[in-house]
Amino acid sequence: MEIKRLHVGKRLSEVAIHNNTVYLAGQIAGDTSADIKGQTREVLGHIDRLLAEAGSDKTCILSTQIFITDMALFPAMNEVWEEWVAQGHTPPRATVEAKLANPACLIELVVVAAQR
Repeated sequence: MEIKRLHVGKRLSEVAIHNNTVYLAGQIAGDTSADIKGQTREVLGHIDRLLAEAGSDKTCILSTQIFITDMALFPAMNEVWEEWVAQGHTPPRATVEAKLANPACLIELVVVAAQR
């Protein structure tokens, strides 16, 4: 049973790969001064980068969990999501309102994907 981890830190790894499945840690924006659209774009960019490092891409996403701090932000977040997501490969998804660890973060995404 091999588990490969990428970007291993003291608290968490950004990626774990097991049985050709890629598990990403929750991704947040570094630029917390941005609005929901800006933060969502940044987070989706992190996801693209990490999936590529793990031998995957957004067409291989198996599931996504989205945490936003206010459901009033849902329509604007969806605009960015719909521009980014691969049509014909839209994954199962859940979106919930949640209080995030950093109050300046408006969104956090958790992704599970298959390797290519």
